[in-house]
Amino acid sequence: MNKKFVKYYEKGIKYLLALVAGTSILILFLIFIFLFKEGIGIFAKVGILNFIFGMEWLPASEPPIFGAMPMIVGSLVVTVGAGIIAIPFGIGIAMFLAEVAPRNLREILKAIIELLAGIPSVVYGFIGLIVLSPIIKDLFNLSSGLNAFTASLVLGIMALPTVVSISEDALNAVPDSYREASLALGATKWETTIRIILPSARSGLLAASMLGLGRAIGETMAVLMVAGNATIIPHSVFDPVRTITADIAAEMGETVQGGTHYQALFGLGVILFSMTFVINLITDLVFAKTSNIQRGAQL
Repeated sequence: MNKKFVKYYEKGIKYLLALVAGTSILILFLIFIFLFKEGIGIFAKVGILNFIFGMEWLPASEPPIFGAMPMIVGSLVVTVGAGIIAIPFGIGIAMFLAEVAPRNLREILKAIIELLAGIPSVVYGFIGLIVLSPIIKDLFNLSSGLNAFTASLVLGIMALPTVVSISEDALNAVPDSYREASLALGATKWETTIRIILPSARSGLLAASMLGLGRAIGETMAVLMVAGNATIIPHSVFDPVRTITADIAAEMGETVQGGTHYQALFGLGVILFSMTFVINLITDLVFAKTSNIQRGAQL
């Protein structure tokens, strides 16, 4: 093949990949501009600090009151609760699949986990509403089973397949030579998994955890059905809450385009976008630090 042709071919591929990467960044930037453009009016009318830290959300009052703090706290409580459920169980299941389970059993369990990932969120909402909610109500002697705990449990189950799949890939990516060297030095299978495999795969496990949290914080329908939808600051996990996504979904159809309520919902969208961006930024920073430590250890 002509060397000149190969040179231009490689340059073309390089520019094409750069164009794809630049397009992704441009789309992200345009999304933020769109949200900010539609929501900036509420920041001018109410004030950024009053909007973010306001304790009441009463769009139907006269005058209307827009304080996003109840939804922000509700989103964080539900997301953290889902992470507490999904991350340990997900990594544990991934460890079992990658290191312990026989091949036949592993294939069956992976198929079941992939099936869980394909179930629509509204079905999880129905299960939480009809099955989990009465059980939690009776188990903890509550007035209602629709609360942050139920929402966290449902979202934790929904995020589980994401955490399991990516964590298993991260564990399988660890070279077999690590396992063989550890076992040859007299370590048990358990010691090898805990002290060698998990630390070696921690970057992938961190990515799986963050993607699981992203799955939880961005969920709408299921949490709208089981969280109780009360715009209050929760004092326990058994209080009803309303998340940012649920509030946008519940109220967007009632607003007049360009009105104050409409702008307030887009203001919530800006906050949600910013929260997601911060989570991803922290993940990248931790990932970079972990990678540097691992490279230093290898040197």
